Amino acid sequence: MSQIKRGNLITLEGTEGVGKTTNMAHVCEWLSTRQITYLAAREPGGTVLAEQIRDLLLDTHTEAVAPVTELLLMFASRAQHLTQRIEPALAAGTWVVCDRFSDASYAYQGAGRGIPELFIKQLEHMVQGFLQPNLTLILDTPVSQGLSRAKSRSAPDRFEREQHAFFERVREGYLTRAKKHPQRCKMIDASLPLVVVQEQLNEVLDAFVAAQPNSCP
Repeated sequence: MSQIKRGNLITLEGTEGVGKTTNMAHVCEWLSTRQITYLAAREPGGTVLAEQIRDLLLDTHTEAVAPVTELLLMFASRAQHLTQRIEPALAAGTWVVCDRFSDASYAYQGAGRGIPELFIKQLEHMVQGFLQPNLTLILDTPVSQGLSRAKSRSAPDRFEREQHAFFERVREGYLTRAKKHPQRCKMIDASLPLVVVQEQLNEVLDAFVAAQPNSCP
């Protein structure tokens, strides 16, 4: 009996207003046209309990949320999501496309909030073991452009109410992650027209799938 080939984990990252939702839908459609079975997911969230944690994280509280509290809640949500949905899907050979993952913790809670990278690494290892995304698509755009897009779509959540300088640090955090992990992290210029952004995504996805053993046509 042949062993089931483990699925791939593809994550989309970026600051506010870079178009993750729209471009995640494009990635999912790209996989569908190639008959690759996938699970769409998001963080924080993904299960009933993890979505409740998401609500806590995004809600505009009267009580200030300490940076370490925010980080621990992120990883609590991630632990539940991994156990209940992501790991079972990957083990069954299903690809997972996730709106944000642990790179976001390094960018938002690390670079943005100033939590030491070593502390985040310890939590990452505790929750994920050696699991890392197979491919990370970092959608990048100037902070001012991203925030302008985000403001036009809905009322701001707790993160979106942060100051411009916070998002500049977050963006730098993502750029640093891309430099540290160039094989996994691929930069996408999200400041360009959508059709051009998705052409970039197609090129990266084509190369990624072509490099897979027994790759799909």
